Amino acid sequence: MDLKTASAIRRLRLISVPEGVSWIILFSCTVIKYAINPDVDVARVLGPIHGVLFILYVLFWADAWNRTKWNKGKAALYFAYSIIPGGGFIIERTLRRAAEDEVIAARARKEKEGIVNA
Repeated sequence: MDLKTASAIRRLRLISVPEGVSWIILFSCTVIKYAINPDVDVARVLGPIHGVLFILYVLFWADAWNRTKWNKGKAALYFAYSIIPGGGFIIERTLRRAAEDEVIAARARKEKEGIVNA
């Protein structure tokens, strides 16, 4: 994996958690507003914040998809995670594990080359 691809995945991981948190908070505030207290309008402040985070998520998702060449199903799944509450946490964990697996595989390749060259 080249540096630009790794950076694109890292950016997507870094934005996925704040986007997921903002989604959950915005949803909770909206429920509170309409179900419990209509005078509380925190969603007016949190809506634009979540909107900016969502737009950043979509931009970083598109960049990561372009660089990693995910198939359409995987790319659609990663996009769908941004729409469901808490999906940002799932995508971050999935991408983190994939990055860790990539590091382990690279180390194994280096060790194998070292053994072959020795």
